Amino acid sequence: MNEISKPNIEKLFNDWVTGLLNFIPTLVGAIALYFAGKYIIRFIIRFLKRIMERREVDLAMRNFLLQVVRWVLYIALFLMIVQIIGLPATQFIAILTSAFVAVGLALQGSLSNFASGIMILVFKPFKVGDTIEGNGQKGTVKNIGLFATVLNKPDNEEAIIPNTQLFSNSIINYSREEKRRVHLLVGIGYNSSIEKARDILLEVARNEPKALAEPAPVVYVEELADSSVNISLRYWCLNSDRGECYFRSLEAIKKGFDAAGIEIPFPQVQVHRD
Repeated sequence: MNEISKPNIEKLFNDWVTGLLNFIPTLVGAIALYFAGKYIIRFIIRFLKRIMERREVDLAMRNFLLQVVRWVLYIALFLMIVQIIGLPATQFIAILTSAFVAVGLALQGSLSNFASGIMILVFKPFKVGDTIEGNGQKGTVKNIGLFATVLNKPDNEEAIIPNTQLFSNSIINYSREEKRRVHLLVGIGYNSSIEKARDILLEVARNEPKALAEPAPVVYVEELADSSVNISLRYWCLNSDRGECYFRSLEAIKKGFDAAGIEIPFPQVQVHRD
C-alpha cells in the first residue's frame, strides 16, 4: 500500500510545484498591473482635479465626482486583475452583482444617504464654506461626501451628519445672503423711560462702524413681560460682520443703559419668614 501511494504523492507534489511555477509569471503580472493601475488612477484623478479647478467647478461637486471616478477605476482595475489571474470574469461579475444587490438591500440607509448626497450637489441648498443649521447641528460646511456631510462647529468640533437627515429636513443657510440683520432684545424696568432707551439703542446702531445705513435701524417695543418692558434693536450689516456687530452692540447697550440710569431687570427671589 505504501509503495503504491508514494509515487502518487510525489506526482501530486510535482504537479503542484509545476503549477505554482507556471502561475508565478501570472501572479507577478497581476501585481505589476495593480501597482501600474494604481499609479495611472492617481494620475487620472490629479488630471481631472486640475481641469475642474481651471473650470471653477464647485468644490463639493468636484470632491464628489472625484470619489465616484476613483471607485469606478478601482473596480475596473480589480476586474482586470481577476481576468489576468484566470478566474472566469463573466461568472465573477455575476457573483459580484449578486453580492452588490444583497449588500444594497442590507444597506438601504447608506444608499439613501448616497442619493441624498447627489440631490444636495444638484440642488445646492448649501456648499462648502457655508454656515448652516440642520439636524440640530450648526457649523461651517467642511465637506460634502458620498454618504455624509461634515460640519465644523464654532468650538472647532466636527459634526458628521448623514446626508438623508440633512436633505429630508429643514436647513437654515446663514451664508446664502450678502446682508444679515442684527436683532438685539433687551428688557428695561417699568419705571424706566422707553424714549430714553430708544434713543440709546439707535445711538448704538449709528455708532456701530460696520452697521449699514440702509435699511435704517429701528427700535420696537416687543413685549410687556412680567417684570420688564422688552425692547428690540434691529439693524443690518454684512453677513461676515454679524457676529462682531452683535457682541459689540450688546456691550455698548449695557454701558449706555448704565450711564443713563436705565434699569435692566433680573430675576429675584423673595423669601418671607413668618
